[in-house]
Amino acid sequence: MGKTTGFLEYKRKTEAYTAPQNRIENFKEFTIPLKVPELQNQGARCMNCGIPFCHSGCPLGNVIPDFNDAVYKGQWHKASEILHQTNNFPEFTGRLCPAPCEEACVLNINNDPVTIENIEKNIAETAFENQWMQTEKNIKRTGRKVAIIGSGPSGLAAAEQLNRAGHSVVVFEKDHRPGGLLRYGIPDFKLEKHIIDRRLALLEQSGIEFRCDCEIGKDITATEVKTQFDAIAVCVGANDRRGLPIEGHELNGVIQAMDFLSHNNQVVAGEAQLTDELSAKDKNVIVIGGGDTGSDCIGTSIRQGAKSVLNFEIMPKPPKARPANQPWPFWPMRLRTSSSHLEGAERQWSIATKAFVGNDAGELIGVKTVEVEWTFENGQMQLHEIADTEKQWPCERVYLAMGFTGTKETTAELLGLELSNKQLLPATDKNYQVSKEGIFAAGDCRRGQSLIVWAISEGREMAYHIDKFLMGKSDLPQKGAGDLPKA
Repeated sequence: MGKTTGFLEYKRKTEAYTAPQNRIENFKEFTIPLKVPELQNQGARCMNCGIPFCHSGCPLGNVIPDFNDAVYKGQWHKASEILHQTNNFPEFTGRLCPAPCEEACVLNINNDPVTIENIEKNIAETAFENQWMQTEKNIKRTGRKVAIIGSGPSGLAAAEQLNRAGHSVVVFEKDHRPGGLLRYGIPDFKLEKHIIDRRLALLEQSGIEFRCDCEIGKDITATEVKTQFDAIAVCVGANDRRGLPIEGHELNGVIQAMDFLSHNNQVVAGEAQLTDELSAKDKNVIVIGGGDTGSDCIGTSIRQGAKSVLNFEIMPKPPKARPANQPWPFWPMRLRTSSSHLEGAERQWSIATKAFVGNDAGELIGVKTVEVEWTFENGQMQLHEIADTEKQWPCERVYLAMGFTGTKETTAELLGLELSNKQLLPATDKNYQVSKEGIFAAGDCRRGQSLIVWAISEGREMAYHIDKFLMGKSDLPQKGAGDLPKA
């Protein structure tokens, strides 16, 4: 695969970024694409490793060596066909996935891994530029109807697969436009929304119906959905946000990250006017949470004109190198610095928030913290506060980016479903079915907060089981345990 000596001849090279002082002036994507020969050289680095562990790192089972080889040889159409066999939306994953495939790359044992994610993105972009992405045609209809609740990546992937199988698919979305957190959670500087719209256009043209501003239990009853459809797929995500119930949590200025990000995306899209309550302009900002959502809050705050941005993380600072207890090919918990971190945020590690401080008007003016240390006791990590390290930080905005605990009960209750003790829909890996009435679940609402690539994988797997439930068998591809997906 690739060039036999490619990994010896070419260094890893990724897309460059526009300078921070320029890119923070707007919410547009700011990567500088590699030239075609450079991309081919990166494909050439894919070594003939014998056992491609990148497959095990990719939840979709993408046939990575094959499309790398096609890119190296300049066979971009072939590369697109290979990639789209297993990934419905490589233009999304090529921008947003943290690339577990690269961590599992054999070359990553003692060298820099192949730039799999960037190659994937460029295959998708080349396919769109050359209009290889065409509407599904000549689909033989089965007469069966499937309702999909939620239009995030799992719902969209399931919709496309079930439509290909010939079923009539209707996607219900409570928000104004489809896309879920792709549209209303991911900032435009990471994913411009016309990237979503061009894919949605293909899905609509192929026969998938989207009903937006349509909430189950409000605009249509659960009974009507059950009556009108032969199967129901629940893909509502893990949307129950983790709070911080400490002193002062009710103050004006203590805001959930997703409220902040969603509102800003609506502003960028022209769907709303920026409110002072959800604006970081001229404010001292503290983002609590060191993950991707926290990073998105940092980049958004800086672009809105924040006076300063701090990022608090309760966990200790990870090492730059792979930890010894997380050997290749496993995903390592090492230090990762995003483009937003490089734009002017200061990061604080091993710090716990003790209280939010407000003025007489109920407005946030500061945060009280204490430094902490972690010890490993009785097989578990234990948190200890360090004496005499209390500190108060001035701020007018705090964004809580501490993840999600599960899915809200609303949709489950309306459909007569019970959540598990983890607040998730108890659909098993065996058939993704929640009940014998033909109700299925996939994505974060089934497995918990996870990656976009897992959401797509879940949507595809669920689609297979729905098709089998409706027809008695299915020709849709299925990724079995340890098996490559069928073409």
